[in-house]
Amino acid sequence: MKQLWVVLVTCGVMAVPGHAQDPIYRCGNEYTNTKPDPRNKNCKLVEGGNVTVVQGTRVPKAPASKANPPGNGAATSGPRVNAEQQKTRDSDARLILESELKKAQARQEALKAEYNNGEPDKRGDEFRNHQKYLDRVAELKASLARNESDMAGIRRELERLPGKGDLPPAQK
Repeated sequence: MKQLWVVLVTCGVMAVPGHAQDPIYRCGNEYTNTKPDPRNKNCKLVEGGNVTVVQGTRVPKAPASKANPPGNGAATSGPRVNAEQQKTRDSDARLILESELKKAQARQEALKAEYNNGEPDKRGDEFRNHQKYLDRVAELKASLARNESDMAGIRRELERLPGKGDLPPAQK
C-alpha cells in the first residue's frame, strides 16, 4: 500500500507541468521578457541562466555653490602666487630640467660608445652564446631610443618654461 502511495505521488508531481521561465531578450543595455518588435534588429535572445539586473544608485548632485564653475581647471583652483615667487619656481624648474638634460646627454654618449654603431664588443659569455649578444645589442638599441625620447621630452618641458628674462605667459 505504501509503495502504491509513493508511486501515485511521484506520478502526480511529474504530471504537473514545470514552471518555465519566459524567454529573456537583450535590447542594447536593456533586458526584457516581452517579445520585442521584429523591426528592432539589436534585440537578441539571452540563453543560459537567469538574468538579474540591479538598478544602480544615483549620485547626489553637489550644491551649485561648491561646484567648480566651468572653465576652472585644477591649476587655477589653488592659491595665487605672486610674480616673484613664480619666477623663482620657474628658474628652479629650469635648473632641474637642465641638469636632467645634461645627465641624459651624458648617458646617451655612454650608450652610443657602448653600442658602437650596432657592433658592441662581445663579453665573456657572449662568445659561446650568440643569442645573449644579440639580446644585449637589442637592449642597447632600445635604451638609446628611450633615452633619446626622454631628452626630447625634457627639451619640450624647457621650451614651455618662460625664458630667463621673459615674463610668465599670463603677463605677456
